[in-house]
Amino acid sequence: MRKICLLLAVLASNGLAHADENAFLPEAKLTGANVSTWNVGAGFTKKLLHTNLEWVNPYGIAYAKAGVFLNDENPAGGQVGFRYPYHLTGTDKNGYYIGAYAGHIESKQIDGEEKARLGAGVDLAFVWLNSERISTFSVGIGAGEKLKDDRGNVIEKTEPTLQFSYSLSFGL
Repeated sequence: MRKICLLLAVLASNGLAHADENAFLPEAKLTGANVSTWNVGAGFTKKLLHTNLEWVNPYGIAYAKAGVFLNDENPAGGQVGFRYPYHLTGTDKNGYYIGAYAGHIESKQIDGEEKARLGAGVDLAFVWLNSERISTFSVGIGAGEKLKDDRGNVIEKTEPTLQFSYSLSFGL
């Protein structure tokens, strides 16, 4: 048993040492940027009116959104995601970012009740980033979970759906 544990420890440390020297790690394009690390703001994503928290790190921008859908009953929803700077276009860190997101993508009425639909997808965003604020417009494509009513009828299939989003955040 001791030999197996020792072997596993050596293999694990070997993997960690290899990860540090891996040439396939993404390039840290936001190093030395004169930006606020934490930003708070608001925006809309499809029909989700939300507040958002954004974390700017050397590899991109991670975000979390929480809000309500603009439907009859206003069900709660939220998303998390990450955007990596693909092509920067100016002296600030403005440019095109590619990203991925997961969370509530829409709400649907099923059996007289509004239900938030979970899903995930990818997006292409243009980000205006400077020391005071982050302004983001993105277009994403994703898919949500299949929704059924009480009788087992499929209300929403799992198929691609577009998501437009805009948010404006200010540094803390």
